[in-house]
Amino acid sequence: MPDAAPPTAPRKELSAPQKAMHKLGLVRDIDLALHLPLRYEDETRIVTLREARDGEVVQVEATVTKQEITYRPRRQLLVTIDDGSDTCALRFFSFYPAHQKTLAVGARVRVRGEVRGGFMGKTMMHPAFHAAGGELPDALTPVYPTSAQLPQAYLRKAVVGGLRRADLSETLPLPLLTSLQDALRGLRAPLMSLRQALEYLHHPGPDVSLGALEDRSHPAWQRLKAEELLAQQLSQLTAKRERDALRAPALRTTDGGLHEQLLAVLPFALTGAQCRVSEEIAHDLARAVPMHRLLQGDVGSGKTVVAALAAAIAIDSGWQCALMAPTEILAEQHFAKLIGWLEPLLAPLGKRVAWLTGSQKKKQRAEMLALIASGEAALVVGTHAVIQDQVQFKNLALAIIDEQHRFGVAQRLALRSKLGEGIAAGPPQGDAAPPGGSDPRSGGAWGQPVSEPHLLMMSATPIPRTLAMSYYADLDVSTIDELPPGRTPIVTKVLSDSRRHEVIERIQAQVSEGRQVYWVCPLIEESEAIDLSNATETHAELSQLLPGVLVGLLHSRMPVAEKKAVMSLFSDGHMGVLVSTTVIEVGVDVPNASLMVIEHAERFGLSQLHQLRGRVGRGAAASACVLLFTPNEGGRLGETARERLKAMAETNDGFEIARRDLEIRGPGEFLGARQSGAALLRFADLATDTHLLEWARGAAADMLARFPEAAERHVGRWLGTKAEYLKA
Repeated sequence: MPDAAPPTAPRKELSAPQKAMHKLGLVRDIDLALHLPLRYEDETRIVTLREARDGEVVQVEATVTKQEITYRPRRQLLVTIDDGSDTCALRFFSFYPAHQKTLAVGARVRVRGEVRGGFMGKTMMHPAFHAAGGELPDALTPVYPTSAQLPQAYLRKAVVGGLRRADLSETLPLPLLTSLQDALRGLRAPLMSLRQALEYLHHPGPDVSLGALEDRSHPAWQRLKAEELLAQQLSQLTAKRERDALRAPALRTTDGGLHEQLLAVLPFALTGAQCRVSEEIAHDLARAVPMHRLLQGDVGSGKTVVAALAAAIAIDSGWQCALMAPTEILAEQHFAKLIGWLEPLLAPLGKRVAWLTGSQKKKQRAEMLALIASGEAALVVGTHAVIQDQVQFKNLALAIIDEQHRFGVAQRLALRSKLGEGIAAGPPQGDAAPPGGSDPRSGGAWGQPVSEPHLLMMSATPIPRTLAMSYYADLDVSTIDELPPGRTPIVTKVLSDSRRHEVIERIQAQVSEGRQVYWVCPLIEESEAIDLSNATETHAELSQLLPGVLVGLLHSRMPVAEKKAVMSLFSDGHMGVLVSTTVIEVGVDVPNASLMVIEHAERFGLSQLHQLRGRVGRGAAASACVLLFTPNEGGRLGETARERLKAMAETNDGFEIARRDLEIRGPGEFLGARQSGAALLRFADLATDTHLLEWARGAAADMLARFPEAAERHVGRWLGTKAEYLKA
């Protein structure tokens, strides 16, 4: 009889503070060492009450001379202390018996808080206190970011332990340390090691410049930021190099092929910028290495036609192309033109366009899946239903993702695995390779299996240069930096909601001239119910005030068929005004729409406002965008909201908008789903640390080439498991 398996030791249940630490990501010793204080408290000196100035935070030692509980204006503990130079009243609105015991009359106490002077003498509200005595600390006391279940005292002790145990040995080889010292020459201070920098930031001496700590210009901060940026650059560069080792089908244009035919039937000439980026993409596709390119351009710059030309190259070479957008309406709107151009050219080749969306009927979906599996569908268009398990491609070679920052990291990884499935099978071309392409059965370089498709990501949110250098360092970026001719500039007005009646009069005038109007209400994530009532009320109000005008309503809870019906009424010009809650659903191209009204504009992000504004000004008519804001109870707007609306009024340039948005709000918004895996920079600031970013870019390439083991240790220390995500 076999031996019974030894009983497994019961797993030790984590305490509440330990669970809270795990939630904050404080798992490894290095995580604790890198968990830096939010601010500091100076408990290194004691001052007399007479020296304490109004509004100053001080620490005093004194004797309790009086203690009472009063009930006016509300229940509170009132304690008077005297240090021999002056007296001070301590007020506590929430207190426990332990407070009363420590603060008993005659007790000697050490008290720290903000002193307020007044008619009745000095007071402190809810100061920190304990029994007097004991040595004064010789460094500032750190106050850490924490949560309710994690007391500061527990966290301070954990950080001290983590800092002591963490391996903080030098990962930067001497040449990199020298180049970093050069990059920081302006500091006029010796370069700190990582351990010195962290120990200093956790426990700075009392004579430190708090300003240099708070604005992160201190040499200790500079060392930390340089290390963090280097880790990010190393992981991006490693991901890029790993991708460059994979194979993809080499796709080339052919004389008289689909690419040339498409250029011939387009009803307009390409701009110089469109020609340039199309050539950059064609050059990438012709290589047997997977393309990983971001195509960025302002709203309305003509990215769709560039995507169509890329698709034509893939189909010309005998492969399939997939086009994806985050929502069904966006997929339909963005790709309707593209299909209009390509479908007539595909028919003579016996090829078709297949649609895949989440709301399709079972029978229609089965038909589409069969077309995709057989290869008859040369172009597959849809939402991310395209990367679901049941979808089997015959030979997918190019994936085009629209609004790429709305696609999660996991979805991009799923897409990659999707492409590996049937890719080496190739189209039914006989033994010869298709004209102009590579052998689809063997992949890019003859005889090597294909392991990765080409990937083109499109974004209408321009990426500022520093962001492209950091978070997008693993991508090649193509930029369409000119608008097609004939676009009318959009006038932007910022108005208080109290002038709403003027806006409605303007709508009346526009509609009577045969123009159309968008009215957008904000989508508040937490409460769709509030949104809907907002939009429904606005819809009812406009319907009443605009007799004879068809006013439509579009919101996220409507069935897809109903949304489509409303959109087509608006697109076909039968509807004068469209009230919409969801921003993304307004991705439609209606040249006749000349006025965009954005209600509660103060609630929108800057790039979101710019996206919405780009929905008008697509025809020859003069267009306007009205930003209606609702001030707070004091009649004012918050500073961030004011900055955003000011930027909108001052510029129409998407790249300038993106730069200001990065300043106001940091990189999270641009990265969208990328941030769910790629750690956002915690310490470095792209707006102020460009010199360190430039150093890190050069240092990463040098370190990977000459010191690969040190590079691996450095990335492991800083990113741990997060490095995988950066490869998406």
